[in-house]
Amino acid sequence: MLFNAFLVTVVAGTAAASSCSKAQRAATSTTPTRVWETAYTATGAAAVAAAKATAKTRSPTSNVAGKVFDRYVSIWFENTNFEKARADPNFAAFAAQGILLDQFYAVTHPSQPNYIAAIAGDYFGMNHDDFTRADFNISTVIDLLDTRQISWGLYQEDMPFSGFEGMAWVNQRNGRNDYVRKHDPAVIFDKNAHYEDRLAQIKNLSMTDTAASQFHRDLAADALPQWMFITPNMTSDAHDTDVTTAGRWLKSFLGPLMSDKKFMKNTLVLVTFDENEVYSDRNKIFSVLLGDAVPDALKGTTDSAYYNHYSELATVEANWDLPTLGRWDVGANVYGFAAAKMGAPSPRAWAASENFSRHYFNASYAGAFYKKGKGNAQFPAPNLALDGYNGRPVLEEVKKTWAGSKAPT
Repeated sequence: MLFNAFLVTVVAGTAAASSCSKAQRAATSTTPTRVWETAYTATGAAAVAAAKATAKTRSPTSNVAGKVFDRYVSIWFENTNFEKARADPNFAAFAAQGILLDQFYAVTHPSQPNYIAAIAGDYFGMNHDDFTRADFNISTVIDLLDTRQISWGLYQEDMPFSGFEGMAWVNQRNGRNDYVRKHDPAVIFDKNAHYEDRLAQIKNLSMTDTAASQFHRDLAADALPQWMFITPNMTSDAHDTDVTTAGRWLKSFLGPLMSDKKFMKNTLVLVTFDENEVYSDRNKIFSVLLGDAVPDALKGTTDSAYYNHYSELATVEANWDLPTLGRWDVGANVYGFAAAKMGAPSPRAWAASENFSRHYFNASYAGAFYKKGKGNAQFPAPNLALDGYNGRPVLEEVKKTWAGSKAPT
């Protein structure tokens, strides 16, 4: 197993790179010298410029073989009903190159709870997009990846600097919304924001200035991580515009990468949306699996099994034989084309006695993040009884943290 760290420190807008050899973890246990959870929350132009001058950027790499894919990339768009996305010529063109998941559902509304669900296995009752911090005792997929030293990174379009924690950052020329915290799931969790080295792996992507884009720098240096979460800005993702704009962005960004050997290394790409647009409809969203990890015989096909945002976690866990978070990730369906090779159960159908059509997935259950204070304000404990389910243990750190907890599961 090879795990190299391509370290980049950004100083006054310039990048100085150094390479480290041998096995070096992402230094996520580094003792903080300041309160990093709130170090980069200021959004004023002067404060952002000052932070940008010293903020660290890290680009660790690794080469840990998976059972089906060796790299996983998740690209999220916004607020579009399934049929509208499928009718867009650019999204349709990508569906023809992969596996269309035509029964893929978001887990609730609005945006933010869907993003955090995809990396934490729960949305903790959230029903809003407000500034939120999840307690340090809540683990995410990043903790799972670190158990096998699998490199990871998030790329946020037009984020002002690596590790930015502010609520939003607007385009300084035209005032349009660019980066928003609610679409950056890793930074919401104190377990990640507590460490400078983890913040340093939440990085910028730019399609208008690729020379300053950390994604494009990492691509050119062959330093992209094995697990990636990519969020277009508020114009590119259809939130402030429309699906046509989003489709054009996807074509311009992902199109060239489909044949780029530095990107396509037994890579599985999920193109998906956070939620649908019409809240009174069933919360079905357009999702397609792409990449050179998809068998040629399955390209242009449709998988009609039930999936949701927790399926991302379940699939990544099964692929790299990772532990689980002991939450909704444990029972989620793994992508069908890969399940057998991963030793995971085939996607399960809903029980015949259950009327699936009655499930809309368009409202949040009560919990710690429920805005009106409805329900139990505690974070739910992971279900430690699921330790060993499907042959996969719950993360040891999770078991130690939550042992003896009286919080509801």
